[in-house]
Amino acid sequence: MTRAGSPVAEAADALARGELVAIPTETVYGLAARADDDAAVARIFAAKGRPADHPLIVHVGDAAAAATFAADLPRSAVRLMAAFWPGPLTLIVPRKPGVAATAAGGQGSIGLRMPSHPLALALLRAAAVRGVPGVAAPSANRFGHVSPTRAEHVRAEFGPDLRVLDGGPCEVGIESAIVDCTREPPALLRPGQLTRERIEAVLGQALAERDAASPRASGTLATHYAPKAALRIWRSADLARRVAVLPASGDRGVAVYSRFAPAAGWLYRRMPAEADAAAQELFAALREFDEAGATTIWLEELPAGPEWEGVRDRVTRAAAATPGTAGR
Repeated sequence: MTRAGSPVAEAADALARGELVAIPTETVYGLAARADDDAAVARIFAAKGRPADHPLIVHVGDAAAAATFAADLPRSAVRLMAAFWPGPLTLIVPRKPGVAATAAGGQGSIGLRMPSHPLALALLRAAAVRGVPGVAAPSANRFGHVSPTRAEHVRAEFGPDLRVLDGGPCEVGIESAIVDCTREPPALLRPGQLTRERIEAVLGQALAERDAASPRASGTLATHYAPKAALRIWRSADLARRVAVLPASGDRGVAVYSRFAPAAGWLYRRMPAEADAAAQELFAALREFDEAGATTIWLEELPAGPEWEGVRDRVTRAAAATPGTAGR
């Protein structure tokens, strides 16, 4: 039972009234509204500046709540729910007619997720008691910008008037993997911390790739997750040579994010050598460079291992806003 007057109870009351609330999840902070209220969901699109046909992910407090939004749950979805919910996995399933059309961007399918963050689950369950079956919650930032992984990132985006439920730094740090279960075999629409290999092991088959027939899904545009600074990806050897022969960045506004340390004087942050650690801090690091006044971020290319797929995806989309980025 949620204590009356607690931050969770107050946030649940606000959601029930159709208001926006920023909520923590294990992946990133989300900008939430009750998913069954089209007017409330429209406030998300307006606040973010997000195109109305770009669908949102609906978060539920338990697997049973998926039936509120899903016309049916394909066998692949049931298997993945049992294996990975709660957790950083969104499943695209057929949408129940007449429910959450605005959240789905008008599509006949809908993305569902059960987050594992304890505060998010407490809020979702408190909201359910108040008649809210689930919340639509894209990342709590302006559309296309770097996703927020701390409460202060959300406040920097939207100011003090937005209600923010502070759950501390996000543990995962990049958005959930998205699997389209409306087709057979299911397709991976967006990689995440949960690797392709783990998903395929549960399904007992290889995942298909995203194609022209795939439904629209969150965070899959070519340009996304972009910092204010221009982001350029360099091959490791090229970046090492460049910072070795140039003077320290000084007032040139160049920041370096790499697994090696350049000479003193560069605006620099060391990239973790492990994929999970790099994912957890990626968006916070990009925001820190922006706040430090960097105009360009030189980022060392990421390792090729499958565990890095989710981080590579975010970095590639972030760099797409800067022409001529990769390997130069």
